Amino acid sequence: MPVTAVESRFTTADGCGISYTLRAASEGPSRIVLIHSLALDRAIWDSVAERLADRAAVLTYDARGHGRSSRVYGPFSMQQFARDLAELMDHVGWPSAIVAGCSMGGGVAQAFGGLFPQRAAGLGLIDTTAWYGVDAPVQWRERAARAKANGLGEMADFQIARWFSDGFRAERPDLVSAATRVFLASDLECYGAACEMLGDADLRPYLQDFRMPVAVVVGDEDSATPLAAARQLHEAIGGSTLTILKGQHLTPIECPDQIAGALFTLLERANPENP
Repeated sequence: MPVTAVESRFTTADGCGISYTLRAASEGPSRIVLIHSLALDRAIWDSVAERLADRAAVLTYDARGHGRSSRVYGPFSMQQFARDLAELMDHVGWPSAIVAGCSMGGGVAQAFGGLFPQRAAGLGLIDTTAWYGVDAPVQWRERAARAKANGLGEMADFQIARWFSDGFRAERPDLVSAATRVFLASDLECYGAACEMLGDADLRPYLQDFRMPVAVVVGDEDSATPLAAARQLHEAIGGSTLTILKGQHLTPIECPDQIAGALFTLLERANPENP
């Protein structure tokens, strides 16, 4: 059955415009939300969404301060981003969904699962962490200050090397260039606010209370949120699974087949009567 993708926009209670894409599926009840990483947009999920869309309705969106959503300035928080998602789900009429996120998006997924457990049918935590460490507030503020002082262009090579493995950069320069263009178009004030949010985030208190199915996924070369961080998530969340892929930090772009497969498995765990 053909899948219809509808792009639209809604406004949060505090006046932030959120741009989103809803891919309607066949008659099945499954729903999946996919949340992007820092300074990118919902396009990181395009290949994954195409693979999922015949089995589930798929909702992707640009977080506040990113992409085509309102570039409102911070301060930002993971909890605020989670509330944005809850309002978006209200807007499209979804009482619950599988919520999966990459990197920053994985943090938002954790906050959503903590704040709205009844609405999270399952969580996909991809190339992410619950806490960047004791030095994170200083380190992330330094990154924000560097971007404001020198521009994002000065950071592009560093980001590309952390996002993608050497082999993928050589094989798919088109996808690398597309992600780089989105990064370079980011608003510096919003980028800085999001960096501060990541530095301040500590989502660890939520983890022990998760009762929904949780899949932790990480690239084996991930240098931004490495395998050790994924293992910590897996060990802290009872009943979670851990999948290690060949890839760097942006596995939704680099490994769409494997990410879609991990999310299919999560769908089956969340809806065993509708595999």
